[in-house]
Parts: sequence; structure tokens; C-alpha cells
Amino acid sequence: MAAIVTFAGIAHPWMCDAMGHLNTRHYAAMFDDASFQLLGRIAPSGPDFLGWADVRIEVDFLHETAAGTLLTISSHATRIGGSSLTYVHLLSGTIDELARARATVTSVRFDKAARTSVPLADDVRQRAEALISH
Repeated sequence: MAAIVTFAGIAHPWMCDAMGHLNTRHYAAMFDDASFQLLGRIAPSGPDFLGWADVRIEVDFLHETAAGTLLTISSHATRIGGSSLTYVHLLSGTIDELARARATVTSVRFDKAARTSVPLADDVRQRAEALISH
């Protein structure tokens, strides 16, 4: 399976800064939405009081994004740890397929009541393995 589409949107004019391109705060929001999509497929929400806590995010801005650009994020896992998952989001132009930005994220499976990390369950690990790409 590897990479899956986790976001589709547009760079609205109100998202652009004084230089005329998508402002970094909006890249962050798009990557955050993509994370919810990816992690929701790996560990669907339920009554188990578990969630995910981002512990590291690195963003590479690869090309300017102008207002009106249609955007798609594809995501895949790169590393599965004991309680963590590292994954990559690639934001590209939907039409021109030009890579605009890449975010590498590490998230930890998190017990929201105990406020601590927990090991990845076997079923979560299996779903994450299906999304591994190197």
C-alpha cells in the first residue's frame, strides 16, 4: 500500500502572506490534518482513551505555493518504534505534481488519562507496517 492521500485542498488567497505565497502557518495546519487522517487509519479512535502526541516535526519547504494552487498531501510511514511512529507527508501541486513541502513527523502513542506513552498494539503495528515506504 505505502503512500496514501491524506489531504486535498487549495491555497486560498487569505492564506498567503505579504510575499504572495502560502504562509508557513497554513502548511502546518494542512500537515496536521494529514496526520489525523493517517493516524486515524492506523489506530482508529475508540473508547480506549488513547491518542497520539507529536514529539518531533521537521519541515522542508521545497517550492513556493501561490494562491489558487490545488494541493494534495500523500503520506507514508518510515519507522515503527516501540511506542512511536515516524512518517512523512509530501505536499504537492495536485495538477502539476510539483513537490511544495515535506514534513517528517514522529508521534508517540499516548494514554490521555495517565499522560504517558504506551506501546503500540499489534493491530496498530500491522496497519502501520502496511504504510511503510523507504
